[in-house]
Amino acid sequence: MPTPRSIFSTWRADLPASIVVFLVALPLCLGVALASGAPLFAGVISGMVGGIVIGLLSKSPLSVSGPAAGLTVIVLAAIEGLKEYPIFLLAVVLAGVMQLAFSFTKAGILSEFVPSSVITGMLAAIGLILILKQIPHAVGYDRESEGIFQFTTADGINTFSRVWDSLTGSLTPGAVLIALVSLTFLFWWDGARPKEGFLRFVPGPLVVVVIGVVGNLLLGMLKPEWQLGAQHLVQVPVVDSLAKFPSLFTFPDFSAIGQAAVWTTAATLAIVASLESLLSVKAVDEIDPRRRTTDKNWELMAQGGGNIVSGLIGGLPVTSVIVRSSANVDSGAESKLSTIMHGFWLLLSVALIPAVLNLIPLSALAAVLIATGYKLTKPKLFTDRYKQGWTQFVPFVVTVVAILFTDLLEGIVIGLVVGFVFVIARNFRPAITFACDEGDCLIRARRNLYFIHKYELQKSLMRVPDDANLLIDLSSTNYVDLDNVDIINAFIKGAHYRGIKLFVRGDIAGKRAQLINAPSTEVRYA
Repeated sequence: MPTPRSIFSTWRADLPASIVVFLVALPLCLGVALASGAPLFAGVISGMVGGIVIGLLSKSPLSVSGPAAGLTVIVLAAIEGLKEYPIFLLAVVLAGVMQLAFSFTKAGILSEFVPSSVITGMLAAIGLILILKQIPHAVGYDRESEGIFQFTTADGINTFSRVWDSLTGSLTPGAVLIALVSLTFLFWWDGARPKEGFLRFVPGPLVVVVIGVVGNLLLGMLKPEWQLGAQHLVQVPVVDSLAKFPSLFTFPDFSAIGQAAVWTTAATLAIVASLESLLSVKAVDEIDPRRRTTDKNWELMAQGGGNIVSGLIGGLPVTSVIVRSSANVDSGAESKLSTIMHGFWLLLSVALIPAVLNLIPLSALAAVLIATGYKLTKPKLFTDRYKQGWTQFVPFVVTVVAILFTDLLEGIVIGLVVGFVFVIARNFRPAITFACDEGDCLIRARRNLYFIHKYELQKSLMRVPDDANLLIDLSSTNYVDLDNVDIINAFIKGAHYRGIKLFVRGDIAGKRAQLINAPSTEVRYA
């Protein structure tokens, strides 16, 4: 058995990857908090917890957790309904406890039943949404919070109309220039990045942030009217001194534990957050270059522990998030050290250099997310699914379209329904072969027989003529549903009166005992 490697053995790959994830996560944390009606710092807290706490607890090597866009509507309604933010934090803590219970009951196994076509559809849809949602930020149309995945937002504007308004309205020249230079560099760097030497460890998104900050400062000197103002820059909460930093944390109100609304909110958060985490971790396993598999039940435990800590110190609910995770994979991370370090970068940056972070243009970060989105939804992904046949392509496309026009969770549910329809349809394909030649007949089960095959079996048995020699071949099955066993038993009972000599082939444990014993001259087991 190979000796497990130290978590620090891959630091050369994980360090630059953690910086990329940090740069991607920061605006998303702030955006999700703003859209949820929570304090901005609550988003940063949940990002730190997702990196440090869940990173330490989880067995997933590449998944990155943080505040989730899929929970914004639920969180906003919960904060408004519970009236006070500390009471909402209590619901977050209780949701974490419920997730621990889900882990102990092995609920994580449910994710293994999600078709791969739905998982890849989710990834492709998120890629498209990233591109569409970031185009307005790339041109300086910063009217929607970062990290919002819903098709139609609270102001009644949908994704496509917002893109149209941003492109046909008054563009912000400085933002457009920074975004174009950043995108050009990112796609060039993907191909030109050295394979050897120090530069191979330099992450493209970090260079893009430097380009954005320096470029905006140069615009202020060379063309002041193009310089980006505060509304187009990252806006991290700033305190007067490090000593006041702890004042940004909030604590739950445990006196509200008897309120029914708190428990209802906790149950809703626990269920939705668990589903989103399981699907995201499943998707990350799919794009892991080494194809490692995460223990889903353990992941629920890690997520529950993270939500308990997040709620205790003022953070939003956390889940595994595919945007951060895919950026982690794309940046070449090899272990969960990258996830943990990104959490520490969030903590240190907002505590020590918030003013520096507030110099980063949103258009530069938009370029990073657009490049990430493209890698998730490359045209090759669509052509590969098409080549695999309609049973794979249709659920894939339906999932993409459904997520694009609703939100992440609703779209996945729609994709799952369509995917399961195709699974059931595949099982309705003929499972039984019937052949008859001059009184010698064969009924062969080509695969396991379930209740949906009852009609097919009954129909085949009805075609057997009187005085025939019949072989029922069950040798290719591992399981025969009891309903089908009853049908065979009923036929055996009547076979003697019709002069049918019956032979049953198959020596599977328990099957022979299930079939009744008719006179040996009529029924023989091969």
